[in-house]
This record gives sequence, C-alpha cells and structure tokens, in this order.
Amino acid sequence: MKKKILITGINGQDGAYLADFLLKKNFEVHGIIRRTSTYKLARLEYLKIKDKIHFHHSELNEDKNIEYIIKKIKPHAIYNLAAQSFVEYSFSNPVGTFNINYLSVLNILEFLRREKLDIKFYQASTSEMFGNTGVDMQNENTKFNPASPYAVSKLTAHYLVKNYRESFNKFFVSGILFNHESFLRGGEFVTKKIIYGLTKIKFGSKEVLKLGNLDSKRDWGHAKDYVQAMYLMTKSKKPDDYVVATGETNSIRKFIEVACSYLGLHPVFEGNGLNEFCYDKKSGKIIIKVDKKYFRVNELDRLKGDSSKIKKFLKWKIKFKFNDLVEDMVKDEVNNFQDNKKFSFFSR
Repeated sequence: MKKKILITGINGQDGAYLADFLLKKNFEVHGIIRRTSTYKLARLEYLKIKDKIHFHHSELNEDKNIEYIIKKIKPHAIYNLAAQSFVEYSFSNPVGTFNINYLSVLNILEFLRREKLDIKFYQASTSEMFGNTGVDMQNENTKFNPASPYAVSKLTAHYLVKNYRESFNKFFVSGILFNHESFLRGGEFVTKKIIYGLTKIKFGSKEVLKLGNLDSKRDWGHAKDYVQAMYLMTKSKKPDDYVVATGETNSIRKFIEVACSYLGLHPVFEGNGLNEFCYDKKSGKIIIKVDKKYFRVNELDRLKGDSSKIKKFLKWKIKFKFNDLVEDMVKDEVNNFQDNKKFSFFSR
C-alpha cells in the first residue's frame, strides 16, 4: 500500500514541485487548497500532475475541517507549505498574517498531540526570520531578528514546532529555506516580476519594469532543489531543523544583468537612488525604473545561508547554481511566451 502524504498549499510553487517529486517516489499525494483557489491549479497542470492528486478543500484556519481531513486520510506525513507569504501585505494585515501563519500551525500540532497521531510534520520556515543579522552567513545557530510581521509570524510558528518536538517527542521539523525560485514562482515575487517583465520587453512590449531597491541581496536557489531538502528532512532518522541555502548571495541588479544576458538585452544603469534607471544599450529604450512604491517599510538588505548541516547529515546537494536558476527561469518564460502565455501564475 502506498504511503499517503498531505500537502497544504499544494497549488503553490513549492507544493507543486513537492507533489511532483513525491509522486515519482510512488507516494499517494493529497493536497489542501482553498475553496477560492479551485481555478488556481496552473502549476499542477504545467507539471501534468493535476489528475494524479487527491484534493481537499479548506481554509487553513478552519480547525475542525482540517482535523477531519487529517483523520480521513491518515497521512504518513504533513507538509505545511500554505501561508500568507507576502511581506508587504503583512504590514497592512498583521492579524490575518498571524492567524494563518501561526495559529493554524498551533491547531494542527495540538490536534496531532491530543489524538496521539504518529504523523510526521514539516513546517515551512523562512530565511526572513533572520532579518538583518550583521553576520556574513546565517545558520541554525544565528540569532533571529525578524523585520516584518510576516517574519515574526513565521518565527513564532518555528519555535512552536521546536517546542512540541522536544516536549512531546514528536517528529516535527522545520526547514529554514532561503529564497528559492522557478518559472512557477508567483508574479508578486521580484524574481518572477523581473523575468516576466524583461521577457515581455524582449517580445516587443513598451512597458517599463518598475522595481525597488536594486542593491538588495539574496541567496537564491531553485525550488526543485529545495523540495528535495524537505523530503530528506522527513525521511531522516532524527527530527531536526535545517537551513537550506546555496551559500551564494547576489543583488537584484545582478539578477537583472544575468537575465538580460540570456534574453539578448544589454542593460546599462544610470542615475542614483530613486532616480536610477536602466536602458537597453542596443535599442536605447528605458527598460527599468526605480520606484519608491516597491521599497520595503523595513528594508532587509542581505541574506546568505550556510547549509553545511543538511549537506553533512542528510547529504543534500545543489544542482542549480545562480546562473543555472536564472537561465532556467528565462528559458521557461520564453517558451511560455512563444506558446501564447499558456500558463499564468499571477494573482487574479
């Protein structure tokens, strides 16, 4: 009999790639999606796995319904990937962010404890919890300094998972994942916005791409690599928390330059601060402008992860380096444009 897996947020980037990964390992995959998200299955359709998944409809904060689904499925493991994950939105709706990102986790963990269910639980933590640390690289022992309500909500849930694991001897783990991207990334995220916007320009659009802080630096990896790390954490003999990162940091400006090189654009940056812009040297057209609207309320300048622990103990390996990631995103975006934008991962 196949082992059953339950994934919350299965229609997101990570959920889709994880589902694909687990199906190939012969798991029976179940996914929870919001009732209002029934039409947002494009990522699963893109990976050609939509018809292989068992869907269940619920909001994450509908405690009794979530409990019913877990009892009905009796999964081997739960991967909690659903969240209110937009940093800027968390400033305007901190209560809603906290309810989804913390209270829903508390309810699931308490249900598993109360019912004495032997179910593994994976929590999607985030590098945003580190904030501006002032150290070169962040690992499992780095002090957290969250810089947004989103990061605070995630950190609270992270500590909760650790507390339940240690207090009740449960197989509960958290993956502290640094930024991970792909063609399946939502359009609200800067990497997808850059790739989509530049590809649009390449295909003749006159629109100018508007961005925030071009010198903000992140540790970017590929989502395909990172879902494998999630699986290794739940497969390990001993439950623990792990940082998942490439150990390489690049600026948004660098991301733009590499993307342009694969698209045949020739970016030239001029001006400073809010007056900075970028034009294509070949055409002379302005393609990017800096816009104050896209700066964070509390700017997070730089993140760089140290994933030595997961590489040593769980033998996790990175297949996609930074340039490979950008090239892969550009290639898939261009193919999608050539296919008349068949797949869209933007909020409607």
